[in-house]
Amino acid sequence: MPKTEKRPYHHGDLRQTVIDTAMDMLAENDDWQFTLREIARRAGVSHAAPYKHFPDKAALLAEIALIGFDRLREALLGAGSASTENLSSVFDARGHAYIEFGRQNPALYRLMFGPELGKTANVHLNERALGAFDTLIDLLERAQSAGLVRKRPVRGQATAVWAQLHGLTMLMLDGMLRPEKVGANAIDAALATMREGLTL
Repeated sequence: MPKTEKRPYHHGDLRQTVIDTAMDMLAENDDWQFTLREIARRAGVSHAAPYKHFPDKAALLAEIALIGFDRLREALLGAGSASTENLSSVFDARGHAYIEFGRQNPALYRLMFGPELGKTANVHLNERALGAFDTLIDLLERAQSAGLVRKRPVRGQATAVWAQLHGLTMLMLDGMLRPEKVGANAIDAALATMREGLTL
């Protein structure tokens, strides 16, 4: 009797296998219209296997989005020092890091901020999602304390910055930042304008 072919995952790693497979499919297909059955087939597990860790597709997408927020936070923290001695370079570095994250992960970014997550628990109030936003709040609080930016409610400032970064990211992903319309260095110019509006 032939030996049973081994599964492509190790026992105990099924949850991560499902997540990794879904992440791969998200990046390849540039959307999340796949089904749990398709994920199971691609991962080489039974059709029922994903349900051992995710009650439905919405729960899986929510976890994928949270992984996206984890990665976005890491990208922001890795871009520029938390020091406010050179706010201009730190601010610009993190702004570019945010937009670059969207450029490198278009489908993941759209999922993170798209309406699909509204069908699940509020992912955006999860501490992992808030972590990315908190990096901006922390930077602005430090800058205010150092007298480098205007004294305004910091969450309002952070929301304004986030709105501009998100808008720039989506315009970039949708191919709307046409040089003929917005100039050759629209992102740099927009980030400079945003920074100048915050500083004293």
